[in-house]
Amino acid sequence: MRDDSRSYLALGPRVGLRGFSVDDAEEFTARARESRELHRPWLFPPCTHDAYAVYAGALIDDPARAGFLVCERADGAIAGFVNINNIVRGAFRSGALGYGAFAHAAGRGLLGEALGLVVAHAFGPLELHRLEANIQPGNTASRALVRRAGFRLEGFSPAMLHIDGAWRDHERWAVTDGAASG
Repeated sequence: MRDDSRSYLALGPRVGLRGFSVDDAEEFTARARESRELHRPWLFPPCTHDAYAVYAGALIDDPARAGFLVCERADGAIAGFVNINNIVRGAFRSGALGYGAFAHAAGRGLLGEALGLVVAHAFGPLELHRLEANIQPGNTASRALVRRAGFRLEGFSPAMLHIDGAWRDHERWAVTDGAASG
């Protein structure tokens, strides 16, 4: 793999963001399978080609979603992903984040760099005003990630999302345009 800066929507020192493609199924699903232990019980990215096709298809085709693959600039390898879901336009101009680093890239600051790029893209070309991250209270790594990115804790929602067979409590973190740290 190689760095092809022309295909990226945004570039940082170590990562680039690009849109999802059906052609990424093999690498994405292999990385997801390698990362099961890291992701559980918080996250369940698609691990099969069929599941990936549905997942990526929704991110590609649904105007209420924007999906970004986080790629290492050194070799183009997929390091993780950040998605903006439930995009609402009009007076609200908001979206909800979903994200994850893959095991080979975890703990290296790549997802933090990518999150900053996604926030800038959301408040720039996407013209959003607000991004939310709903995080299970025990997910300390995710809480630290958004805190470093300038998100603020806004509240607690019991039984907010159905994950891994049960309704899970979540903390609501948010950032608004002009309040994010790069």
